[in-house]
Amino acid sequence: MCDTVVIVKKERVLFAKNSDRDPNEAQAPEWYPRRRHAPGAMLRCTWISIPQAAETRAVLLSRPFWMWGAEMGANEDGVVIGNEAVFTRRPCAAAGLTGMDLVRLGLERARSAEEACGVIVALLEAHGQGGGCGHENRRFTYHNSFLIADPAGAFVLETAGRESAVERVTGVRAISNGLSIPAFAARHADRLRTVVSACRARRRRVTAIAEGVRDAAGLFYILRDHGEGARYPRYSVVNGGMAAPCMHAGGLIAASQTTASWVSELRGDACRHWITATAAPCTSLFKPVAVDDPLDLGPFPTDRADASLWWRHERLHRAAMRDPAAAFAVFQGERDALEREWLHAPPDARAAFAEHDRLLEQWTDRVIAACRRDTRPLFVRAYWRKRNRRAAIPSGDLRSAGLCG
Repeated sequence: MCDTVVIVKKERVLFAKNSDRDPNEAQAPEWYPRRRHAPGAMLRCTWISIPQAAETRAVLLSRPFWMWGAEMGANEDGVVIGNEAVFTRRPCAAAGLTGMDLVRLGLERARSAEEACGVIVALLEAHGQGGGCGHENRRFTYHNSFLIADPAGAFVLETAGRESAVERVTGVRAISNGLSIPAFAARHADRLRTVVSACRARRRRVTAIAEGVRDAAGLFYILRDHGEGARYPRYSVVNGGMAAPCMHAGGLIAASQTTASWVSELRGDACRHWITATAAPCTSLFKPVAVDDPLDLGPFPTDRADASLWWRHERLHRAAMRDPAAAFAVFQGERDALEREWLHAPPDARAAFAEHDRLLEQWTDRVIAACRRDTRPLFVRAYWRKRNRRAAIPSGDLRSAGLCG
């Protein structure tokens, strides 16, 4: 599950996405330079191989560790794309391009948002979409919708099998795991799975907030939102925290966790991107990055706890969720003040990541000390105990972070 929003203004385009996936499905940024490819070269995507393009654009991607494609990203020409699962009455193919493959292919092969729409539609018609898209459950399949933007504007592209529909965005547009182009949705939407995804509630909430957003700070706020009137996550026994943009896993029927977050400000003279490179934006810090400035962030994380930024942040995140009221009081004010400073005068990306590392260590120790009780429902606690065991989090870390029970 995901939430993606775009706001088209006269002087710029604002874009934001929360990537919501399985809780241990680490995701991290990757940079690729512009490349030329030999005639006749083939490209291995997540499940199938397709002909490679003669040249690919430089891209910055946010990629789940086990797949070739990306949840969201940007290219050197200022194109940004985010995709979301949508549930249709059309059968899902056993193999094909995943929505994440199509995000990456669109960014690598297009110089504008409009061209990216054409690239994705052509690839969809030629190769179809399909294959397992879940980490915990590889049989989990879906079709895809996309928000595609550049400094000149934005488009919604929705799909069902090899069929598609495209609509230009005016003003605010959010997609939250539901088909939103009326005629296309009437023909293809699966009503039951669409209801379980809570897409309508999230889309209404994101759209309502976005109407008043003027800058990146407002997009940070959207991606951290836990729902109307809620400062902290709320859980349904059916789908956990799936009713809010800042998603927290824990449902017995459906569960999804925000595992990475992205914000872009797109102008004709410059594009600026902000990422968490961690799960749970409500407990993380947005840092500036650029397509043409690759960073060495260490080994790429997997689904097992290690020393990567993603997993070091999980120690903070999973401790904080035991008692968010106590935890947020520890770091929220300091974090928000730092982000305001950075939005006014963005630091070098390396300096920003280094500062996050320093603060993360401090905040984690303080949050663990502050969170002495677990305020979550019992079914949520049981859900997370199981994910902690699957991630092989060292028992000492579990005890010190209060994650054992």
